[in-house]
Amino acid sequence: MDRTVHRQHKPEPRTLIEPKDPAIASTASDISAPIALIDEELARHIDAAGLGGDLSVGLHEAMRYAVLGGGKRFRPLLVWHACATVGGDPNICLPAAAAIEYIHAFSLVHDDLPAMDDDDLRRGKPTLHIHTSEAMAILAGDALLNLAFAATTRVNIDPSLTIRLVQELTSGCAGMISGQIFDSLPDADPAIDDRKRLERIHRNKTGALIRASCRIGAICGGASDESLAALTTYADDIGLMFQAVDDLLDVEQATEHAGKRTGKDAEAGKLTYPGLLGVEGTKAEIERLRTEAVATVESLGPKSAPLVTIANLIATRDR
Repeated sequence: MDRTVHRQHKPEPRTLIEPKDPAIASTASDISAPIALIDEELARHIDAAGLGGDLSVGLHEAMRYAVLGGGKRFRPLLVWHACATVGGDPNICLPAAAAIEYIHAFSLVHDDLPAMDDDDLRRGKPTLHIHTSEAMAILAGDALLNLAFAATTRVNIDPSLTIRLVQELTSGCAGMISGQIFDSLPDADPAIDDRKRLERIHRNKTGALIRASCRIGAICGGASDESLAALTTYADDIGLMFQAVDDLLDVEQATEHAGKRTGKDAEAGKLTYPGLLGVEGTKAEIERLRTEAVATVESLGPKSAPLVTIANLIATRDR
């Protein structure tokens, strides 16, 4: 069977998050500049596996659909900017940045399935199981998980550090999956009070992969123990903040604006920040986390400016 060759094309410029404040628009654009390189890296690994004969044509196309059809590239940008913050060359970490996005894409594909969140819209287009089939979506998610670890081993650093990258990716992925259990199957674990349960869900479901992103970038950049610890604290803060904002958007934004179905958490009776703290309490928690994240990462010096801006953008995003 002939395999379609996907010709490279120059992607449209994308911004991580469109800033509400025009004063930081140029800074946001600078932060998002690596997205083009990240997208090329994502396509390169998928096509190498698909066009080389390891994957079926249908699976190859499904993986491309799941990964290359838009997205903020938030997590791989964290890899890039964490590496730069500690003085490393972020180009070195591109395979690891791609690996993080493959894990994220795999999680979205599986989360959207009828047995999980049963969503039919993702990034403004049909979810993968709607576009293809449930079976193909399950298998494409599996293949993306596998590809993530293959990509991680291709980072051109000392082999001992490669082992650390694999360990970080493994930990982030395991935490993400456990967080989904805490969220969707709460009776599988011993009961704890709602506030602790909410943080446990999101430190894992959303936060674990964000933490892995910052730590992987820092390791690629040769971070000291002190810098790695600061970036870990920063990541934990913005991970909770990202989910708190997401919960708020689920309450306040329309589906057409968000690019995915909103209001679903309330329908499903899930534990959320607005449900527990109220809208104003959630906004106060977002500001507390933003302040702590910014103060922590600013201690690393002027090269941390992109990570400061990312924290500010996350706190004010509206989609």
